[in-house]
Amino acid sequence: MNAVVIRVRGQVQGVGFRPFVWQLAQEFGLTGRVWNDAEGVGIEAAGPGLDGFVAALTARAPKLARVDAVEVATFGGALPPGFEIAESRGRGAETRVTPDAATCAACATEIRGTGRRQGYAFTNCTHCGPRFTILNGLPYDRAQTTMAAFPMCPDCAAEYRDPADRRFHAQPVACPACGPRLWLEVAGQDMPGDAVALAADLLRAGAVLAIKGLGGFHLACDAANPVAVATLRHRKYRPSKPLALMAQEAALQGVVVLSGADLALLRDPAAPIVLAPSRQILPEVVAPGMAELGVMLPYTPLHHLLCDAFGGVLVMTSGNLSGEPQVTGNAEAREKLSGFADAFLLHDREIARRLDDSVERSTPPMVLRRARGRVPGTLALPPGFGTAPQVLALGGQMKGAICLTKNGQALPGHHLGDLDDALCADEFGKAVADYRALFDHRPELVAVDAHPGYRATQAGKAMGLPVTEVWHHHAHMAACLAENGWPLEGGNVAAIVLDGTGLGPDGTLWGGEVLLGDYRGFERRFWLKPAPLIGGDKAAREPWRNALVRLDQAGLPDWADALFPGRPRDLARQAAAKGINAPMSSSAGRLFDAVAACLDICAEGQSYEGEAAMRLEALTRHVPDQGCGYDLTLHGTEFDPALLWPAMRNDLRHGLPTEVIAERFHAGLGQAFAGAARQLVESGAAQAVVLSGGCFQNTRLLSAVEAGLRGLPVLSHRLTPANDGGLALGQAVVAAARSLGGAESR
Repeated sequence: MNAVVIRVRGQVQGVGFRPFVWQLAQEFGLTGRVWNDAEGVGIEAAGPGLDGFVAALTARAPKLARVDAVEVATFGGALPPGFEIAESRGRGAETRVTPDAATCAACATEIRGTGRRQGYAFTNCTHCGPRFTILNGLPYDRAQTTMAAFPMCPDCAAEYRDPADRRFHAQPVACPACGPRLWLEVAGQDMPGDAVALAADLLRAGAVLAIKGLGGFHLACDAANPVAVATLRHRKYRPSKPLALMAQEAALQGVVVLSGADLALLRDPAAPIVLAPSRQILPEVVAPGMAELGVMLPYTPLHHLLCDAFGGVLVMTSGNLSGEPQVTGNAEAREKLSGFADAFLLHDREIARRLDDSVERSTPPMVLRRARGRVPGTLALPPGFGTAPQVLALGGQMKGAICLTKNGQALPGHHLGDLDDALCADEFGKAVADYRALFDHRPELVAVDAHPGYRATQAGKAMGLPVTEVWHHHAHMAACLAENGWPLEGGNVAAIVLDGTGLGPDGTLWGGEVLLGDYRGFERRFWLKPAPLIGGDKAAREPWRNALVRLDQAGLPDWADALFPGRPRDLARQAAAKGINAPMSSSAGRLFDAVAACLDICAEGQSYEGEAAMRLEALTRHVPDQGCGYDLTLHGTEFDPALLWPAMRNDLRHGLPTEVIAERFHAGLGQAFAGAARQLVESGAAQAVVLSGGCFQNTRLLSAVEAGLRGLPVLSHRLTPANDGGLALGQAVVAAARSLGGAESR
């Protein structure tokens, strides 16, 4: 009888793959063994049903598994008489780690039943539960997780050893007799009684609770109570940024309009926050000025129990000081969140890795924040990158995230926050060390943004490895190419890159560009006419500054004077004229701010990044396509918005609703950039069009650009963020492409 050794590669640990293999072996009459190791899952097997067994490894894999390759070779060694699950072998990390998965239907039913896990907040099985957030090292075994502190009781051990049980080799298996415990703490004292019921009572009474979740703490309150929400905002110094919501599906249906695609995404094992149209039922203070709400389903047993007990919709926002990383430890929570929370819902399972909730949209599909449930998932590198060296890419300053490449795969890291904050920068350093150790990564190259002032860039240059500097907007373009599998030698593309700011090779700050290029290089073909950013970073916080300079450029200083009478206009104009702390920028993001300021939206200041642009987009939600937008005239290589402003002013004088004005702006901007990119494709200079940069999180702008590109091949982001959270992937493939040689196409 022939015997084989089989190597299964992919996301195959922590998903019940070994018990799945064991069960297949019984079905196909095989003898042998299966084990976990640093490369994935290994199998040695013999028997008459080998062919069917090998085919089933991919065709019938567990729900959470992702099989990338099944390699089969002849085996000449001895096999046991039956089929066994062997001990894990070796250390290291050629395999992937499974992301945390939302509570499965069976476990959700079990905690609501009458068995020994009734009401147990840490119930899980091979199909769900914590993975990456409890992992200390590979291979993925209980001893390598934060569950090592909780030895299994006889009942859990019996389930763990039973191949017919859904907890067979489920590493975090636990029950009330042996697993983590939950308690409610008020003023430093444990409260007697049912912690979940007590917490629900406090929430109904208007309290703010700090709740220890999977990847960190949340701050929660009753979303229908405007006083409670306002209290949370006041305590957290978060005046208007939208707050995420959590509830059972029926309750969510009452506050947002959920499409079939929304429901499918909400029910996904990743359980992200999903943006959906608001029914305008909840108080405005939940998400001021927004037409959408970010909602999620309960994704841990604790969340299910709490939402059941509470019965309504909860605000569930990150537990942190504004701008700082999310709190993860109990002592840290008591220290940092005591000024926010009236009580703490705590447990004693440690969080090994800080992960925010992912934020996504179902239609059009997009990821705005890649975190819990999505990391550490990998992406296959495009054709042509197979021999590329290992690269460590460190991303940008905003929306920090790293990326590792190895063995034909890219591993984008999780959202780390803005590195302007010192604590976020510390977390960045820890994440680099963590990912490198966990995935046995030995980079030959470090890729960084070309901006010398970025903390990530400085960290990369201090590593003592060869460094590849990548221009900000080239990285955006390359990230979108890589996500879409564009081959290394696939030819040039026209990339529309619209965002806030990024340093360009000419020393100015770009942000409204049409590039022509590939992974190795690019040319800047068209761009938004630059304007000074008066006050530097202040221009991103105070939209009136951007409106002032754009109106002055258009010959409308009188309108600027009328719109912003209380602002220091003379000083601002002097700074712009002399170039004092007023760098030139082609930023599309700042153009959005300027338009918003002229419509009296956040004119004096934004309380969070992108607020003015998001409110401007929200105005367009129920406005039909006007067919024609405001003119952004292309003069040679520059889009000049000079004609936009008198047209807007005229429309306002004639009483045109601001919603229609906002729509016309989006349409005009989209038409202008789409037209320029179309020229490059139709002339044969480009093979396709790429859409990247944070402005493409704006669905109205995205649809306007796509309409102008109808009939052309268009590549956009679906799996990685279009914003700076995707930069590291682009940096990695640019560095890899250059290392592989070949002439730049410029």
